[in-house]
Amino acid sequence: MNMINILVTGADGQLGSEIRKLSNSFQSFHFEYTDVKSLDITNIDELDSFFSGRTINYIINCAAYTNVDKAEEDYDNAFKVNVLAVKNLAEISQRHNCRIIHISTDYVFDSALQNFPFKETDIPNSKSAYGSTKLLGEVELQNSNNHIIIRTSWLYSSFGNNILKTILRLGKERKELNFIFDQVGTPTYAGDLANSILQIIDFSEKSHSFQFGIYHYSNEGVCSWFDFAVAVVKKSGLDCKIKPIETKEYPLPAKRPFYSVLNKAKIKTKFQIEIPYWTDSLDKCLNELTI
Repeated sequence: MNMINILVTGADGQLGSEIRKLSNSFQSFHFEYTDVKSLDITNIDELDSFFSGRTINYIINCAAYTNVDKAEEDYDNAFKVNVLAVKNLAEISQRHNCRIIHISTDYVFDSALQNFPFKETDIPNSKSAYGSTKLLGEVELQNSNNHIIIRTSWLYSSFGNNILKTILRLGKERKELNFIFDQVGTPTYAGDLANSILQIIDFSEKSHSFQFGIYHYSNEGVCSWFDFAVAVVKKSGLDCKIKPIETKEYPLPAKRPFYSVLNKAKIKTKFQIEIPYWTDSLDKCLNELTI
């Protein structure tokens, strides 16, 4: 059996941790996990040294600057991680003849322009520093045919810090929480996304075909942040009331999309992927947190 060597960058985050958890299910894959402490992907010389003497078939780039509000005042660091690092990985992947799967975001879109699910062919127009840097990162990859870009939304996991854990923590501490009801999208369980990424690699190897380009992935269904919080509290049996509020009642530095639903027909068709409904995946993640 020929082993497929996969480098996972940003491996200590939500998605990287979920990939690590699933790794034993893919016996023909050999994983190497790195994070900022072990490999600085913003340093091209360090990357080149790392690849020297190694055979890497795929890079899964989970590394990102994801603090949406802080990015508004910390643009240089957001640019360094979301753009420069991706440029370096694109160069290294070409130099060492490997493929790259890069994770991007729904924040590349301006939802004021439409109110139906975004397709990969829709024109991005981000209104935040975070979204703008992620879009520039995408551009760095698009001059080659060795990349897959997966845009996702509202990621949460049993690992790391995320909105699910925030709701659970605050729901235990308070009797009432305010959540925005006029921002609509789809919560995405990082475990489902991780599994789909590995399925894509498996499909590509078995079909001897790499379907490069941009793809959208989130769980199925649509809800608001308010709906998500209500579901989390109800399923967790917390004694906490969730109150709906408008975006204008909770101003934040970065502008969020009001409508952020992704059309996933392309990824499902190309790679024969089945995507779970968001409430079913929420149940699965909550169960993981209670084990």
